[in-house]
This record gives sequence, structure tokens and C-alpha cells, in this order.
Amino acid sequence: MAALPAQTLVSGDQLGQMLRSTRKRLKLTQTAIGAKLNLSQNRVSYLELHPEEMSFKQLLTWCSMLGLELKLGARGASEAAPRETEW
Repeated sequence: MAALPAQTLVSGDQLGQMLRSTRKRLKLTQTAIGAKLNLSQNRVSYLELHPEEMSFKQLLTWCSMLGLELKLGARGASEAAPRETEW
């Protein structure tokens, strides 16, 4: 299956759509996602429509299950630009 291009998300609605469409593309059910997150199918359905109510831990686990990665950066920063990491 071809990898999806990176997408910039700026709203909860976009996050919910991304999680739902990726889940469907992978042919995973809401029940399967819920089993990994200890949630009911009804709660998974609700969170796909209201992702702003999911915990950060749930989001990271959900993304991991779908093969998605979460990246944060300044708006307008180019992926192509070289980055120096300071820790």
C-alpha cells in the first residue's frame, strides 16, 4: 500500500477525518482500534467525530496503530530546510 503524503492539520475536524480515513484504508474496524485503546466501539466513533476530547496518550497509540507519525514544528517551516537540533 502506498504511503500517504504528509498533511498539515490545523483543526480537530481534520485530525478526526485523517484518523477515520486511514483506519478505513487499512481495513481496521472501530472495534479493533477500541480493543487496543481499551475503549468501546461507540467511544471510538465519538472520538473520530470529536478528536479534541481524546487524550494525548490515546492519540499517540492511535497514530502508532495506523502507521502515522505526529510531528510538531513552527508554521511555515519547510520540511526541506536543514534543521539543527539542540538538546
